[in-house]
Amino acid sequence: QVQVVESGGGLVQPGESLRLSCAASGSMFSIYGMGWYRQAPGKEREFVAAITWSATRTYYADSVKGRFTISRDNAKDTVYLQMNSLKPEDTALYSCAAVERKASGNIWPPRSRDCDYWGQGTQVTVSS
Repeated sequence: QVQVVESGGGLVQPGESLRLSCAASGSMFSIYGMGWYRQAPGKEREFVAAITWSATRTYYADSVKGRFTISRDNAKDTVYLQMNSLKPEDTALYSCAAVERKASGNIWPPRSRDCDYWGQGTQVTVSS
């Protein structure tokens, strides 16, 4: 079992920055990667960014490429999502998920249904 806990959300103005954190614990040896997803009111959950646990591979949604950066702190088992130049359309509940290593191989980037463990989410609101 793996537990993930997000933090760092809040209310910011357009153009400002936020850094989200995702602290993971438990049987981390089984984890292949971590991903960030978001869901705005009335919309389906969408992929934002992902990183392999070895931190050798990252992937970003086109909508955040160049503005968001995903990274990992090995010592803390924590994944970060640095969000710069935030826009009102970035407003959503941001959730972190852990993906277990699959014997048949892992799809990359992971789709929501590929994720095995989810946090409760942290709200990001971008508004003037």
